[in-house]
Amino acid sequence: MNHETLQRYYALNAAAIEDTYDKTERQADLALLRQRLPELLRGHKVLEIACGTGYWTRLIGASAASVHAIDVNEEALALARTRQPEGNVTFAQADAFDLPPAPGEYTAVFAGFWWSHVKREEQERFVAQLRAKLGKDVLLVLLDNVYVDGSSTVIARTDQEGNTYQFRTLPSGERLEIVKNFPTDSYLRKKLAASTKEIRIERWQYYWLLTARLK
Repeated sequence: MNHETLQRYYALNAAAIEDTYDKTERQADLALLRQRLPELLRGHKVLEIACGTGYWTRLIGASAASVHAIDVNEEALALARTRQPEGNVTFAQADAFDLPPAPGEYTAVFAGFWWSHVKREEQERFVAQLRAKLGKDVLLVLLDNVYVDGSSTVIARTDQEGNTYQFRTLPSGERLEIVKNFPTDSYLRKKLAASTKEIRIERWQYYWLLTARLK
């Protein structure tokens, strides 16, 4: 149920997805990340998962050898295509949980603000799929939110698996319940241990960044 709700939310709210990057209190962290990500992915052949409207695609495309950015929502991809100036970037509609086999095609995989929407009970399967489809030693880069009172959307509930949920409001006024998890460093290391190595995690006030290698 979460997959369909999440897809519907981002499809109907595509035009406003990047508004979150305008929050005044987050600008210092974002300035650091706008430098850090292009450095991490410089020269790489990148598969970007759940690219949305391409905010981070535009940044990493400037330094990467190539970027193939996928998203399940054509509404978001349509906006991403109009905002992408780099000629080394391609877009395609694809399901992050059903990637085509591409051994040796990519040297890095990046997912910005996707991990938090993956249910805890599905996370190990998702990373195992990356290893199976892309091959070993591919660089994995995950970027996501830290929960901060007063800046983050309030957590509405926690389910039996430990997933946390927020209510998000569509332009129509309809409210949807969206899974949004905020993992600790120790939790991330535990979930990624089976499929990755060389795990490194950096945290700022509003965001965390993880790098690892697929085993």
